[in-house]
Amino acid sequence: MGIGNVSERRLAPPQVGVSVVILALAPDGGETGRGRLWLPLVRRVRQPYLGCWALPGGGLFADRSLEDCAYAALESTTSMHPRYLEQLYTFGGPDRSRGGLPMVSVVYWALVGQAETRDLVEGDNVAWFPEDELPELAFDHRRIIDYALWRLRNKIEYPDVAVRLVGETFTLGQLHDVYEAITGESIDLANFRRRILASGQLEDTGAKQRVGRHRPAAVYRYVSGAANGAADPDGERRDLWNPAQWGIGPQGPREPHGPHESTSRIGSTDALSALAR
Repeated sequence: MGIGNVSERRLAPPQVGVSVVILALAPDGGETGRGRLWLPLVRRVRQPYLGCWALPGGGLFADRSLEDCAYAALESTTSMHPRYLEQLYTFGGPDRSRGGLPMVSVVYWALVGQAETRDLVEGDNVAWFPEDELPELAFDHRRIIDYALWRLRNKIEYPDVAVRLVGETFTLGQLHDVYEAITGESIDLANFRRRILASGQLEDTGAKQRVGRHRPAAVYRYVSGAANGAADPDGERRDLWNPAQWGIGPQGPREPHGPHESTSRIGSTDALSALAR
C-alpha cells in the first residue's frame, strides 16, 4: 500500500538498506587484474534501474545486527563472506529520495585478498569489474565507490590496510603490486623494498615462492608493532609505508566532490563497504 502524497511520504520513516563495496587486487589471482583494483557488482533484476549494475546489498532485519545484515546481503548475492568488514558511511541526503520517500543506505566496505576472491562465483548477474572500467551503475553507487576508493588511498600509510589486499603472507613483489594498484602510479621496486623493510613491521617466514619466471622470492607476513619499537602508529615508521612521503600517491586529505552533501560519518572507520537499497 502506498504512503499518501509526496508531502506525507517526506514525513514517513525512511527506507533503510545496507550495501557493501568489496575491493580486491586481481580476482582469483588473474593476471588481467594486475596493477588495478577490482570489485564485484550485481545486475539488478527489477525496477528501478532494471538491468543496471549495482553494489551488493539488501534490507535490514529486526533480529540481526547491521553487520550481520551486510554479511547476509553479500552471501545472498555473491556468496562471499570476507574476514574484514567495517562500516564506512551512511548515505541519506534528500537527493536520494525517490517519489518523496526518504532513502538511507548504511555503507560498509571490505578489503579482500586473492584467496577470498575465489568464493565469488561469476554468472549472468554477478561479475568482477576493474575500478577504472565500471559499467553504468544504479542509484548513486558510482559516487559511493569513488568515495570508498578515496578513503582507501588516504589510508594507505597504515600497513595493515594494504596487507589485507594481498593476504596473510606475501612476497615484496606482491605487496608492491598492491601499492601500484592503490596509487595508480608506477613505484620503483628497489626503493619500495628498501622503505618497506626499513619499517621493521615485516617478518620473514623463511618460505620461498616463485612468481612467474622470476627466481623464488622470500615470503613475509605483517607484524603489527614488530621489532625496534615500530608500534607508534603516528611515528616515522608508519611514514615509511606512506607513498605521499615518496612523492607519489595522495598528497593530502582532499575529498572527492559531493559525499558530504548526502553523507554522514559513522564513528571512526579504517576500511570499506557500501550501500544497499
